Amino acid sequence: MQEPNFEQPETPDFSTAEPSADSTTGTPMERFFYHQRRALEETAKALESLLPPGFKEHATEASKEFAKGFRILVDATIDELKKVSEKDEEPVVPVEAVDTSIEEVVDEIIEEEKKDDEPRKPTTGKTKVKVKVE
Repeated sequence: MQEPNFEQPETPDFSTAEPSADSTTGTPMERFFYHQRRALEETAKALESLLPPGFKEHATEASKEFAKGFRILVDATIDELKKVSEKDEEPVVPVEAVDTSIEEVVDEIIEEEKKDDEPRKPTTGKTKVKVKVE
């Protein structure tokens, strides 16, 4: 039984294959890729010729300005995130310094939950003012 060959096959370099249009030199794949590359080059030239003069220049400037705008947005976001992270870095109080016990904290939580269950007062009435926003 023949052992399998796990080596990578050698990849042909199609970028240097330059057969002429009527040439039969090179492999069929080399000739195929040559003609496909030439077709893409000619298509690009055709599309470029449809654009008015100056379009490429203005499109390049527009993309630069677009990138500059996003750079400002990203930089501002980074600065804001740094500010927020600095605010959140409050000193940690050691457990020994806290006067309340766990039972007191649990009682406070239960009291707050009871307050949430009580019916709420109406938000409109004789003492309230309605504001019309246009």
